Amino acid sequence: MSKQWMSLVGALWLQSMAGTNSNFPAYSSQIKKLLSISQIELNNLAFASDAGKLLGWFAGIAANYLPLWLVLLIGSILGLIGYGVQYLFLTNHIHSLSYWHVFSLTFLAGNSICWINTVSYIVSIQNFPLDRQVAVGISTSYISLSAKIVTDIVDVVNVFTPSKRAETYLLMNSVLPLFFAIVVAPVIRDMKIGKSRKLSDGFRVMFVITIATGIYAVITSLKPAISKLLPSLLSLIGMVIFLLLPIVVPLFESMKEHWHRKCWIRRDPRICDLSKLEEDIKTPEEVINCGVKEDNDAGFAVMEEIGPKKMLMKLDFWLYFFVYLFGATLGLVYLNNLGQIADTRGFTETSSLVSLSSSFGFFGRLLPSLFDYLFSRSKYAISRPATIAVTLAPMTGAFFLLLNNSHICLYISTAIIGICTGAITSISVSQTAELFGTKNFGVNHNIVVANIPIGSFIFGDLAAMLYRKQENSLGSCLGIKCFQTTFIIWGCLCLLGTCLAFILHRRTQKFYTHLRGGN
Repeated sequence: MSKQWMSLVGALWLQSMAGTNSNFPAYSSQIKKLLSISQIELNNLAFASDAGKLLGWFAGIAANYLPLWLVLLIGSILGLIGYGVQYLFLTNHIHSLSYWHVFSLTFLAGNSICWINTVSYIVSIQNFPLDRQVAVGISTSYISLSAKIVTDIVDVVNVFTPSKRAETYLLMNSVLPLFFAIVVAPVIRDMKIGKSRKLSDGFRVMFVITIATGIYAVITSLKPAISKLLPSLLSLIGMVIFLLLPIVVPLFESMKEHWHRKCWIRRDPRICDLSKLEEDIKTPEEVINCGVKEDNDAGFAVMEEIGPKKMLMKLDFWLYFFVYLFGATLGLVYLNNLGQIADTRGFTETSSLVSLSSSFGFFGRLLPSLFDYLFSRSKYAISRPATIAVTLAPMTGAFFLLLNNSHICLYISTAIIGICTGAITSISVSQTAELFGTKNFGVNHNIVVANIPIGSFIFGDLAAMLYRKQENSLGSCLGIKCFQTTFIIWGCLCLLGTCLAFILHRRTQKFYTHLRGGN
């Protein structure tokens, strides 16, 4: 069990370095100046990072045939090349890179994140079969801290050379994921757990540490107010301590195992194939058992184990795909355009908005696992598709609230969209495993999240075209009119996603009803 917990700590550390693409605004202006490119071409570079997810399924295939530590190292090396060459370009060690070279390097760097995420997801799902949503939620919440951690390092390294911040961001993006990958490689493995002892105490400690880490990150992000009380170096040391704290759980578990030499084994997990549900229910005994069969390799209940080809032919997949597209992806597009949206409203504190969205995104990713921990075995628990539908409803209202030009509405909407986007991202990992199984999870989930670059391109270009129609002779736009039509369209699409989520809930209701009863 100590190795089981240590693998989660390793996944947590990996996720804390998996959000390197969120640092793009820190050095984008310097890239723009060196390449002499337009704003549209610069936006396409931001899209290139998301487009790397289109080939994320390669990571899933690799995870099926290669050790997880090797998959992790491959992804980290891709990031080293993608960000490292750009770093050499900014520091004039490479004197000539064309726009398309930089585009390709950004694409490669974006793809590297998929490899790291795939390994983290597989470890959380396979090694914690009975608590997968809790494990996934805790580990993925740390991805929102990536920008905070790198910024703290940059603040310390460039305290006397602020003009070199862009180069330092790229250097950290290239070497830190590889460093963490080497550190955690020995503990990253799929342990093929068929039985698991009761993990409530360990997760309770993990929740306390994670929430405390998030609160600390939010407080130390309130600059310059906090900088006088807590210098940059002390802020970084504090963050490192919080990142190390989760290791107390596997250490305590190791000590307990050493002294007790025994485990409290939970009952065997079971699988329910919904496609056979109606055929198998013929007798009262079969009604009670729901026609389930035991499968210790799978580790927990899933509707069916299918590969990517069969998945693409299922209506449930396409419902799920568009729910994600009109939900989490739409939220990410809004957050990517947050700076431009703030500028059109005459809002100058853009950094506070970014900090707000990041902090609420952190807790948004954590909340589903907290609710799963508290209520998953309760009769009041609802299915994951229904949870997504309930999450999308306030997000729809947030887009329409943006039609009000007040700064308060901008703050409220950004907070709502941040927390809802984070929550859907976290829930989707477990939902992919439950709907389509775990044997091909790496490939299946990377196909699902391929909608992110698709949505980034479509929704981002739509917003840009509508913005261009409102531009003045100087090529700029001010006022609510700049994004008014965009917010209406995004709100309607989010409402459509809410309806599709309820349809998916109705189609999978029998499975989730049995799952709650079976727990």
